[in-house]
Amino acid sequence: MSESDFLPEGTLRGLPGPLPPGERILWRGAPTLPGVLLRAFHARLVMLWFAGTATLLSIGAAVSEGPARALAIAGSTLLIGLGALGLLTFLAWLVQRTTVYTLTNQRVVMHVGIALPIALNLPLTRIESADLRLFADGSGDIPLRLPPGERVAYLHLWPHARPWRVSRPEPMLRSVPEARSVAALLTPALAARADGPTRIEEPTAVSGRASTVPGRLTAAGAR
Repeated sequence: MSESDFLPEGTLRGLPGPLPPGERILWRGAPTLPGVLLRAFHARLVMLWFAGTATLLSIGAAVSEGPARALAIAGSTLLIGLGALGLLTFLAWLVQRTTVYTLTNQRVVMHVGIALPIALNLPLTRIESADLRLFADGSGDIPLRLPPGERVAYLHLWPHARPWRVSRPEPMLRSVPEARSVAALLTPALAARADGPTRIEEPTAVSGRASTVPGRLTAAGAR
């Protein structure tokens, strides 16, 4: 028995039903595993926290109980940290495994959720703009800005939501591979549905880490 045995005839995984006449798929994809692990679950910060905690506890133990006790405490703390990293990796794998992003000439469909999957339909006519953030490995985040009044709960979207946009959540295609190519497909699709010109603002380097650059794809007239 395969996953397709549970889908209606003619339905692709990640879509709520068969495509209507005239609608065609432009791109399908999923987040990269490192992107989810490092940028959604912040695995680096978790390991730094455990490493710092192990250092502080071992210093205190060395002063009060000797080097042997300090080594034992540091080792046990780091083992707990490795266990936490393993759990985060498993969760990131589940997110990557259960997520399907689909771009058609009429909408963006986000099939997300591990225990309670949902299929979020975003008509291109209701997308105001799409930002692009590229990373060093070629992957990138593409958040989609919706009109005022059209909201999806942030907790329902996470980790497929733009960080820190809680009051007005923005659905986000997280860490998609070859993000620039995906953006190149999304731009004309937005323009065609908006009946207006579309522009891409050239990405410019930002201060801090040189591996990320922001950009915006805007459908003029979509508002």
